[in-house]
Amino acid sequence: MSTVQTLRTFLFYLLLSSSAFVWCTLSVFVAPLLPFRARYRFVIQSWCRCATWLAKVVVGIRYEIKGLENIPEQPCVILAKHQSTWESFFLCGFFEPLSQVVKRELLYVPFFGWAMAMLKPIAIDRSNPKAALKQLAKLGHKRLGQGAWVLVFPEGTRIPPGQIGKFSRGGAALAVNAHLPVLPIAHNAGEFWPKRGWSKTPGTVQVVIGPLMHAEGTGPRAIAELNDRAFAWVSQAQHAIGSLDAQSPALETPTSV
Repeated sequence: MSTVQTLRTFLFYLLLSSSAFVWCTLSVFVAPLLPFRARYRFVIQSWCRCATWLAKVVVGIRYEIKGLENIPEQPCVILAKHQSTWESFFLCGFFEPLSQVVKRELLYVPFFGWAMAMLKPIAIDRSNPKAALKQLAKLGHKRLGQGAWVLVFPEGTRIPPGQIGKFSRGGAALAVNAHLPVLPIAHNAGEFWPKRGWSKTPGTVQVVIGPLMHAEGTGPRAIAELNDRAFAWVSQAQHAIGSLDAQSPALETPTSV
């Protein structure tokens, strides 16, 4: 990474962390006075859009979206590829209101966690996979009923570009039991915002929103088939945008959600 890009990255993190502190502190006092949808827009959507804007302006990470016509009017379960932090910012700023599966420990972080706790996240205990699946099923169904999108990263962790992790069935099960479709999303954000380290590379993230996928029936077999179909589409889309090696096998990854 060049000296100029290093300085840009330092400036980006300085502005991002400063804005997060100010925004989360303000949100702790303002958000309780707002109804849920307005609270989401104020606390999460505005700041996440600010984060993706900073990434664009300061370190040169732009994005293009394909498949906007596939987004339904009614919120459903989003099954997205996970490579970096960028897609969390982008998806939380793009879909609203959105309930995201997060580690329970994040809610204990002063100001940031307190602000997040007011936005009805699905906070799970990843050290207990069985309990995490039950939490996802219970809270996810409740959030969908409240008119929120539910974002699930079925790989369970960030996987570097060129690879893909096996999909947990939690998101597909949630969709089937709620009688709603899943919306698969592929992207290559990890090529510009790596999983490890602070480096950022200028470029354009390709975000591809797939067709709605409905379960064919109910029960475990329908869940498995829907999950396999979503995995196949994401794999194909990742390969099409050059972010999956042709012979890359599905990696064993955490399956808590």
